[in-house]
Amino acid sequence: MTRGPTRRYRYVGPPALKATVRPGAEGRRITSARDFDTWIGEQSRQDLDEPFTFTIDLDGVLRLAPRRSEHITCAAGQPVLSAGEIGFTREPTRWIVPHVSNHSTGYCPDTTSWPHVAEALEHAGLTPPPGFTHELHFRRCPGCSRHNIVRDADYTCVFCETALPTTWNIDPADDTSTPH
Repeated sequence: MTRGPTRRYRYVGPPALKATVRPGAEGRRITSARDFDTWIGEQSRQDLDEPFTFTIDLDGVLRLAPRRSEHITCAAGQPVLSAGEIGFTREPTRWIVPHVSNHSTGYCPDTTSWPHVAEALEHAGLTPPPGFTHELHFRRCPGCSRHNIVRDADYTCVFCETALPTTWNIDPADDTSTPH
């Protein structure tokens, strides 16, 4: 897959959550269909009824963890190429991905991170949907610096009513975009 510069997302959530990251608690790395089959077979019926937490690490590998897991924990405290929530449904002969979002308030990834998700899902033996099935647009307010989720195309800060930029700006000091 050919793409332009790759944005690496640093954790921008509460520092107290980052401080709880412990080795061995990270999400399971899924590098192949076999890895996915093993991991999904370990999940309870109850877990399968909810979306899971996912991150795409800097190697482009899908990491999966239970939904109640923090993205920073799933990512082992590291920057990511994308993050969000994902669901799986069993069809007669395969697992499918009926929904996947970029909903991660810890990393606030842009919707442009989708190609990394699609590629990681393909490596896991899963057919990705054409894009995020539920896209969130994160913006940092230039007035109060708080993070917002844009709803109904209303680019107004919910905290101080300042106009929000129309392009992603959560971590503008992070100059970790690299050519890919």
